[in-house]
Formats: sequence, structure tokens, C-alpha cells
Amino acid sequence: MNDSARFPLLTAEGRRLLRWMREHPHAPKYTAVCGNRLTAGYLRRVRDYEAALDSSPKGWTPGTHPPWLDDFVAMGYRDVPFYRRYGDRPPHFTDIPTIDRSHLSREIWSFVPDSAPLDDLILYVTSGTTGHPLTILSHPIVGADYTPLYKAALRLHGIELQAGAGQICCVLVGWQKQAYTYPSVTPHQDEAGHLKLNLHPDDWRDPDDRAKFLDDCNPELYTGDPIAFAELMKLPLTTRPRALISTATTLLPGLRHELESHFGCPVLDVYSMNESGPIAVALPYSHTSQTYYLLQHRLYMEILDPDGEPTLPGTRGEITLTGGLNFYLPLLRYRTGDYARLEFRGSQPVLVDLEGRPPTTFRGTNGSLINTLDVTAALKPFAIPQFTFHQNADGSLIMKLRRMAMDTTQIRAALLALFGSDQALIVEAVDSLGGASDKVIQYTSAVE
Repeated sequence: MNDSARFPLLTAEGRRLLRWMREHPHAPKYTAVCGNRLTAGYLRRVRDYEAALDSSPKGWTPGTHPPWLDDFVAMGYRDVPFYRRYGDRPPHFTDIPTIDRSHLSREIWSFVPDSAPLDDLILYVTSGTTGHPLTILSHPIVGADYTPLYKAALRLHGIELQAGAGQICCVLVGWQKQAYTYPSVTPHQDEAGHLKLNLHPDDWRDPDDRAKFLDDCNPELYTGDPIAFAELMKLPLTTRPRALISTATTLLPGLRHELESHFGCPVLDVYSMNESGPIAVALPYSHTSQTYYLLQHRLYMEILDPDGEPTLPGTRGEITLTGGLNFYLPLLRYRTGDYARLEFRGSQPVLVDLEGRPPTTFRGTNGSLINTLDVTAALKPFAIPQFTFHQNADGSLIMKLRRMAMDTTQIRAALLALFGSDQALIVEAVDSLGGASDKVIQYTSAVE
């Protein structure tokens, strides 16, 4: 596939910027080639989505449902193979069975509506921060629709994106042993540049190139997770973005304050997941409990108790979603495994005391930091149905996995290759990991 196929609307200006990002003397060793694949028709749909997002209400009142929900449920029971198996649609929304990530991981194809065209289908695998690998079916429009949602989040903090032709709008930074990295341009931002970069030194010809390249890019916005941002702070950057958007794992207040002080700009905490897209953004911080404002206009939230029953407003429970951004993955009462209270500011629902997936890093025997995504990557070759992974305060590791008919010797070897050959490690097969549900916290650490 050439640039004309990857970037159907590419102009001469966009081509120049791509060449600059690819051939810059301090550019990283890119590991992938990726384009936006947005045709003129797809671009119209992205702009239509942004217009609908700006003009549509995003709320409901306690005891009611948003007006689009009934048609969405009807579509699910009519067009989606997985939901059709339920049989007749129940009279009450809360009688619809709930689903979770395990349902998606077993047969993601069965969630694609029969009426959804399969042109330009994208398939990618995500480990997630919980350690459950998941294949996602998506589309170029879905990825492009993230931008209007991020713009809405930034607007709540008084920021309007300005980057356009010949400029770098956004750099997505990560900190992993291995990662897909590439440059791209976005036609719905006048072909401003977007980059996905890995800050790990192994992805660069010279570690000093990281700051030199990012300073020359001078991006308006950085996105990433708290682990990557902590590494970004260590670089001797002379340029400053207008904002940082943190996603994927919980952003702790101490790190947020440090990031804002270091970069001199707001740091937005966006609650997001691959299954649904960006869900909510934390409102500007105050001394009261942090509140998260709903971003999508076609996303409905419930809070369920341990028995799966809806709770009263203000009661803590599991966040459960209906709707979502990805039209190849319409969610119907999807239990996220994250917890919060749902409160209302008039007709505007907000999440309070959100407890998502906390950031976790481990230490190798040589003192190096190791990301949970690197552990997941090391374990990918093995058919492990469920596991937990913990590092004790003394640095020793213990991995528990559901008992299975395979030798754990290769698992040990993969982990020792990552952490160091002299790493203290126990790999224990157990019949059950405990708990009433299949959801467990994969990664924990007691290392300071």
C-alpha cells in the first residue's frame, strides 16, 4: 500500500510534512507505516459527527433514558448476531443481560451488525492495561472521530486547537520495550501532523534525538499515559505544548500537579477505553471530589451493584456502558470493571470518585522500569486464560495463573528474559484466582 492509498486526500503540503517527519535527522526508527485512509465521503461523516457532537444533548435525568437508546437497543436485537441470541427483547432495559470483556475476547466478530459495511475494516490487537488481549474491529472513521471528542474535552478547559497545515498538532507518546510508531497527517485538521512515538531509547538512533526531534516538532498537544508523561518530563525540552491529555490509566493528583508545573499547561485526565472510545474528561480540578463530564452524545451509563442491579444516583458501583463510538462494536450493557458514583448536575450525568486502572510499573534486576504492556507482550505467545502478576517489596515476582495443561517453563523463561536471568520468580498454577466474577486485577506492585 502506498501513500495514495493510506492518505486518499493527501495534498502537496501534506506530502511535504510527511516527508519532513520521516526524514528528519533526529527522527526515531519508526516501526510501522500507517495512514488515515479517509476518503472524501468518510471525511464528511467525521465532520457530521463533530457537528452532531456539538449540537446534541449528552445527558438524561434519573429514572429516564436518552431518546436514542430505544432505537439503539432495537438495532442490537435485530442486526447484531450476539444480541439476537438473547431471543425476544425484554420489556425493561434493565432485563437485558450484561456483557464484559470476556464476551468480546471470545468472539468479537459476533458483535458486528449485519447492516454494517465491511469496506476498509481495520483489525488490531490491544493488550489493555488489565492484561486481557482483545482483537478490535474498527474503521478509519472511528479513529478520526477521536479528534472531535478530544477537542470537546479541551474546550471544557478553555483550549481550542489551532494547528493546521505544515504544523504538528499531536504527538502520542508511550514508554514500552516494543511499540508501533509512525507519522501521519489528518485531513480534518488541514493535514496537521500527528505522530505516535515510543520514548524508550531503543527506538532511537541516539537517546538525545528524542528531545531534539520533539522540540523541532513543537506539538500543540501531547497524549499518552502517566508512565509516558513521567518519562517525557525527564527530557530537556525547550518547547511547551498547550495541553497534555492523559488516558489509559489513572492519573494520580501528585503527578498531575508535577506535570502541570513542569510543562506550564493543563493536563486533562480522559477516561477512555478501546471498546467505547473516549468516555469522559475530568473537569478542572478543585478541592472537592473530582468529577468527569460525559463526552459522547450517544453513550449511556449505568452504575451496577455486585449483583448486577442498577444503583441509586450517588451510590458507588461498576460503570456499565451502552452505545459507544465504534459502529463495529455496539455495546449493550457492557460492564467495564471500573468503579465510580454517577451523580447529576441537572440533566448532566457526571462520574465521581472514578477508580479506573491504576498505572503500574515493575523493576528489573538491573533497576530498569518495566511497563505492564511489556509483560503482556512477553506473555502473548502463551494460551493463559487468566493470571495475576505481583512484585513484592523486595523485588521478587509471583505470577498466578489458572491451572492448564502446559509446562510453565517457557513462561518462566520469557519473564526472566524481560526482568533479568537472576530475577526471583514464582509461577504458580491455581484452580481459581478468587472473587465472584472473572474480573481480576492483573498487575500490582509493592515496590516503591
